[in-house]
Amino acid sequence: MSKKILELQNVSKIYGNLKALADINLSVNAGDWLSIMGPSGSGKTTMINLIGCMDTPSTGSVILDGVDISKENATSLTRIRRDKIGLIFQQFHLISYLTAVENVMVAQYYHSMPDYDEAMEALEKVGLKDRAKHLPAQLSGGEQQRVCIARALINSPQILLGDEPTGNLDEENEGIVVELFRTLHKEGVTIIIVTHDPEVGDVAQRKIILEHGRVIDDIDQTATFK
Repeated sequence: MSKKILELQNVSKIYGNLKALADINLSVNAGDWLSIMGPSGSGKTTMINLIGCMDTPSTGSVILDGVDISKENATSLTRIRRDKIGLIFQQFHLISYLTAVENVMVAQYYHSMPDYDEAMEALEKVGLKDRAKHLPAQLSGGEQQRVCIARALINSPQILLGDEPTGNLDEENEGIVVELFRTLHKEGVTIIIVTHDPEVGDVAQRKIILEHGRVIDDIDQTATFK
């Protein structure tokens, strides 16, 4: 039986008069691959912020690996995010004057201790070992995003969390990143991706549809999952 890695229990998030999320219930097992979809303003980014320990719910509980993170303070949330979440954004957020391998090592520095060999192994995993000494400006958009994935994976997170990770990529590089997600999923990585792109959403094992802050559909795509 799969271990439950994440659970949202009656989660709501309210900003003034706006209810960004309304009574969300969601359960994710270790090794699952979810896409979260919905129109702009549906609550996708708010959900990512809660799962990624960048915010806390107004009501309800977010339980990550057995810990109710909705009860934690900002310092504790930073530590949990560092130790348990690998974040990938639409914008790459690479340090311009550091090489690819050095950008990966930055994540190690904030977690424990930089290790050049481990960082090189992470780049090899995403097919960029031969580009390790290149600066971000010398890499294509797809290569930069793969550096971001290596950086997100370097500390062996419980969940790989992506916010529109293919949003800035052309079709070819989007395909490369999606195939990389497939490989990581087969290796047992838990993946949660927010996306507007139906082609990216449809390749996940499970698709969550949000509308007006509520889950309106939870689609099991196992039958078509490859």
